[in-house]
Amino acid sequence: MKRKSFIFILMAAVAILALGSCLSNPAGGKNNAKDSLDWEGVYEGTIPAADCDGINVSMELFKDQSFQMSYEYIGKSTEPILWKGKFKWDDTGNIIILDVKEDTPSYYKVEKTKLIQLDMKGKLIKGKLAENYYIWKVL
Repeated sequence: MKRKSFIFILMAAVAILALGSCLSNPAGGKNNAKDSLDWEGVYEGTIPAADCDGINVSMELFKDQSFQMSYEYIGKSTEPILWKGKFKWDDTGNIIILDVKEDTPSYYKVEKTKLIQLDMKGKLIKGKLAENYYIWKVL
């Protein structure tokens, strides 16, 4: 009788562990933005700028890993600056890296409803203005 109880308890423990691992990673090992979020679409926002009132940013991401983006310097320029190109995902599948010129921010963390512009080294911007670097999904 003790042997049957031990086997039953052991089987129950294995079942609980297996179920727990499925719940913690329901995407079957793909628990990242690239594989589990609907990231394709249009994002817009206004980010801070050192020499004007801000930069209106519009970015569209496509499933084929291409993008188009525009920067409009508020109160400074008449024509928006446009970029088109490809992007790649970092190893985590949570950050995209745009193929743009060197002095343009190219790292963005992908979240459910927004992109977060990262610094020039791909790190989160911290401090009082951190939330001003969010570009919100509109389509």
